[in-house]
Amino acid sequence: MKLDRILPFAKVLLKKAIHVGDVAVDATLGNGYDTAFLAELVGDTGKVYGFDVQEQAIESSKERLMQQNLLKRVTLFHSGHEHLASFIPISDHGKVTGAVFNLGYLPGSDKRIVTRPETTIAAISQLLEIMASEGIIVLVIYHGHDGGATERDALLKYCRGLDQRYAQVLQYQFINQQHNPPFIVAIEKK
Repeated sequence: MKLDRILPFAKVLLKKAIHVGDVAVDATLGNGYDTAFLAELVGDTGKVYGFDVQEQAIESSKERLMQQNLLKRVTLFHSGHEHLASFIPISDHGKVTGAVFNLGYLPGSDKRIVTRPETTIAAISQLLEIMASEGIIVLVIYHGHDGGATERDALLKYCRGLDQRYAQVLQYQFINQQHNPPFIVAIEKK
């Protein structure tokens, strides 16, 4: 297949935005796969800030980072992403070049604990304020669970309403697949 699947395409976008020495954000730690990927991109001189409301995600991510010798590049916060601007040091405001959200629920955990549109939109808004010019936010939107369609619709409405002079927004999805496949919305700050 020549077209990138959803998760590989998310990585393509993040690689374009994040370089050694940069600051990146994983707004939904999950099991730490994206966190480790971001930590590799920023190198020894960069920094990744990771957020999750579930202790299970914090512990799983910490273990993965330790196994890959990447923990020193990452600061983990047991907090919702809607608070990210208050946790990321002021000295790193304006330096964030990339961020990723995997929306929905933590695989293998309580499916009732899901991301919510109001907190996700608050986090995106804060990121746009503290990001560097040409920084990219990648939203991987899983919408096949309870509450997923509500979050999807609210995020699409919010993103469509962003002023094109301030940010450009891309939607990437396969439109002929069954079972509510995930898709990407990428926001590049101008």
